[in-house]
Amino acid sequence: MPDSAPDTDRAWRRAPEEERRADLIRATIDCVADGGVAAATVREVAARAGVSNGLIRHHFDSKEALVQAAYRALMDDMTGTAEDAAGDVPPADRLARFIAANCRPPVLDGRKLSAWAGFIGPVRTDPEMAAIHKAGYLRFCGLLEPMIARVFLTEGRATAAVPDHARQIAALIDGLWLEGCLAPDLFDGDTLARLALDAGGRILGLTLTEPETDA
Repeated sequence: MPDSAPDTDRAWRRAPEEERRADLIRATIDCVADGGVAAATVREVAARAGVSNGLIRHHFDSKEALVQAAYRALMDDMTGTAEDAAGDVPPADRLARFIAANCRPPVLDGRKLSAWAGFIGPVRTDPEMAAIHKAGYLRFCGLLEPMIARVFLTEGRATAAVPDHARQIAALIDGLWLEGCLAPDLFDGDTLARLALDAGGRILGLTLTEPETDA
């Protein structure tokens, strides 16, 4: 019984630390969305997060480390949101939901596009940023592959081409996401998600239809 208090106290101290780190990452993404990586100065990030410059150095060894953490968080957030939207449903429904979720808010968001575009320059020049980008892409395809494979298996189809199909679907989603963020007025209502499901179905030789959701 006496030993439980120190553990509780450590957990209480740790939570604000994690929250402050998350605040810094969000502020960095916000800066990059407004003006690219150059705009994410230590001073500006600290001001937006409402902390001192020194707190940034407490959590990150350098500005580069902060920017890298922010890019990783942005990629993880978008992929994770689509993964959560897919839910625990039959294979074909899960695949359809995942594809469609990438073509709707909150993944489809002009602010996210601005931040993503701001990070892209360093991806070509910074090996660590390139590694983060590659890991994000592989994670995305790594989610698609088993979804597609399960659908194929339920239909008695071979799965040898699944990795290629996953990359094709990823490219389709990337293109529609980009256009949907840049010119949302061109896509009324749920048009973008419908186009993604139709084109994705043609790639896979399937009819992709989302299941009804509870009201």
